[in-house]
Amino acid sequence: MISTLRVYPLLVHPWPKTAEEAEEIQRRLRPLVRFDGPDRFATVAGLDVHYHGDDELSAAVVVLDARTLEVVEQSLVRGSAAFPYVPGLFAFREIPALIEALERLSAPPELLICDGHGLAHPRRFGLACHLGVLTGLPALGVGKTPFVGEFEDPAPARGSWSPIRLEGEEVGRVLRTQPGVRPVFVSPGHRIGVAAACEQVLRAAPRYRLPEPVRLADHLARYGTP
Repeated sequence: MISTLRVYPLLVHPWPKTAEEAEEIQRRLRPLVRFDGPDRFATVAGLDVHYHGDDELSAAVVVLDARTLEVVEQSLVRGSAAFPYVPGLFAFREIPALIEALERLSAPPELLICDGHGLAHPRRFGLACHLGVLTGLPALGVGKTPFVGEFEDPAPARGSWSPIRLEGEEVGRVLRTQPGVRPVFVSPGHRIGVAAACEQVLRAAPRYRLPEPVRLADHLARYGTP
């Protein structure tokens, strides 16, 4: 079980031992997701996990000033995966280490950008949803590859997008962050809508395909420096 934490209004739940228990937790927490929240954020954090072998991992959080995209603070935690590898249940492997990394920051960031998915998930409760609900923070997911749903390739211009639809519902958008570059797959996690999530990703990706907070968190998790 995750213990009570210092900064966040954490919703504690027993950590599952089986895939069936994990899926039941996702179904139980899914109604807690909200898609309304603040319009502007002073700080934005990128979160990423890098694996060293099968179960050893590094969880990184890099906090940027949302206006200048300059690094404000960073945190790195080394540990072990908390759950076996099961598609659709990655959150249970990574969340304990990510929350520990968040707890080591001097203050909570105002927006979490996760390397992963949010609503675009078989049970509409991916990593960004789970982390957002547990911490109470606005969160969104940015996937490098698609996970679920049907979509079309967006136009080649920066800012072009097409909806990701799952059983007729828009669960995210395929977003072109740089002209002529492969798009990313954006889905809301908690306390943010799909249009606002795409707007924040574009603001945070002025030069590269991935938003700067996630790109720097990836470097920190891999190499120990952003």
